[in-house]
Amino acid sequence: MGVITKISVQQKRTDRYNIFLDEQYAFSVDEAVLIQFNLKKGMEITDQLKAEIAARDDIHKGINTAIHFLSIRMRSEKEVRDHLTKKEIDEAAVDEVIQSLYQMSYLNDREFAKAYVNTQINTTDKGPSVVERELKERGIKGSIIQEVMAKFDHGIQLEKVLSLAEKYKRKYSKDSARMQKQKTEQALMRKGYGWEVIQEAITESVSEEGEQDEALMYQAEKAHRRYSKLPSGEYDYKMKQALYRKGFMIHDIERVISQLKGESSSFDNDF
Repeated sequence: MGVITKISVQQKRTDRYNIFLDEQYAFSVDEAVLIQFNLKKGMEITDQLKAEIAARDDIHKGINTAIHFLSIRMRSEKEVRDHLTKKEIDEAAVDEVIQSLYQMSYLNDREFAKAYVNTQINTTDKGPSVVERELKERGIKGSIIQEVMAKFDHGIQLEKVLSLAEKYKRKYSKDSARMQKQKTEQALMRKGYGWEVIQEAITESVSEEGEQDEALMYQAEKAHRRYSKLPSGEYDYKMKQALYRKGFMIHDIERVISQLKGESSSFDNDF
């Protein structure tokens, strides 16, 4: 128990007040709490009243913290709860803070989820399964996820997969068609796209025959530099093994080995 002997505005936070009991600093409160409890000089503060003031101040502190957090971008309820816990807002106060935020329309998980899906569609190359997982991680209910993910329809997915497949075609242009297809499929699945839409798009982006000849020669020349000093039989075996693992067909491998051996022989004869 004590008597308020002084109330002063904080220097750095003009919306908060320091309360002194019996000439000693006791606690600080938000301006709204000061008004709510009508705190003034000469007022007697019991331990029970002090606890009520502290609880109410924690709620106001939580609301202000959450509003600042939400001012940066939209957040889910779970994100706000996690942030308040990280800021050491009392667990009992967090529930009231969340309720107040809903009443003030600062929180709405459905609107957050809609905006999140739109942002991912318009600004990223993530597939639907990745976006769904991220919504779950943010605490969005399954029924809301199912509703908002309808926006990520087949047409949008196919358009994105076609664009990505072309990018991967360029990235893996030195690989065989089989390896190119396999690597592209794996990359697209990691991005969060389903098997059916991947297969629908991928056939349009595999390399043409001329591009495959170029890729085969590129890989063959690399292997040739590695194995060219080996005896003929071992050279053939190592070359076939290396190129087959890269996904090239055996008849194409034999053709390019003969070509390289012919070029090598011609080079040796010049000397």
